[in-house]
Amino acid sequence: MSDIPNFNMKPVHVPDEVLEGLKKLPTATVYNAVRYFGSTLCVCEGLQNFTKGQKMAARARTLRFLPNRADLKADTPSGENSPEYTAMGRCGPGDVLVADIAGDVKTVVAGDVKLLQLKMNNADGVVIDGAIRDLDVLRDEDYGLTVYATARSLHGGPTASPAEENIHINCGGALVRPGDVMVGDDDGVIVVPSWMAAQVLEHATEHEEVENYIKEKIATENVAPGKYYPPQPESFEEWRRVKKERGL
Repeated sequence: MSDIPNFNMKPVHVPDEVLEGLKKLPTATVYNAVRYFGSTLCVCEGLQNFTKGQKMAARARTLRFLPNRADLKADTPSGENSPEYTAMGRCGPGDVLVADIAGDVKTVVAGDVKLLQLKMNNADGVVIDGAIRDLDVLRDEDYGLTVYATARSLHGGPTASPAEENIHINCGGALVRPGDVMVGDDDGVIVVPSWMAAQVLEHATEHEEVENYIKEKIATENVAPGKYYPPQPESFEEWRRVKKERGL
């Protein structure tokens, strides 16, 4: 395996080709690569995929909810200029709205009417540390959004309201900075810092290839997986030779 690069850790724009590459990989493999590069608190705990079978890899556009209080509401823009619509307005193809509602299952990020903005913008989806409402409508009317949330709910916002956008947020115990990549499948959703996304893709892709090669050897030789798994440095060296021989 290659040595860990000397990252400068400054946020960068993650291109679409990196997103497409990450979508092809199991989230568990991407998770291992992110941890390999030092970002250990990367899992959005407690969130599940409510659009089963859909894979996601998209840039985060962030929104934070805060507990309801009269003075905060008075200081927060409303209507078209509210933080929620501003955040959704930043979302386009390859982007996902990520909302920090502190895991509150009674407060929802939005329903079908508000999320129509994401549909019109061809955004990829929503990741909510809180609840989702009107999920059946999103499916029936083909919003095309991948949805991760802690729960489904018919509540509106009895305890919290959208207050800030385009800032650092907490999503299920993981830090999300605007532009980070949210990668998810039915196993869950994780955060890939934008500045390591390209290297994570490279590392995870080779790791997945090596694991598939190891599975091939195990099945061919009819041996216990422990003979070759977990992969060792020599496994990667062998795979690189075999890959070249096979013209891959």
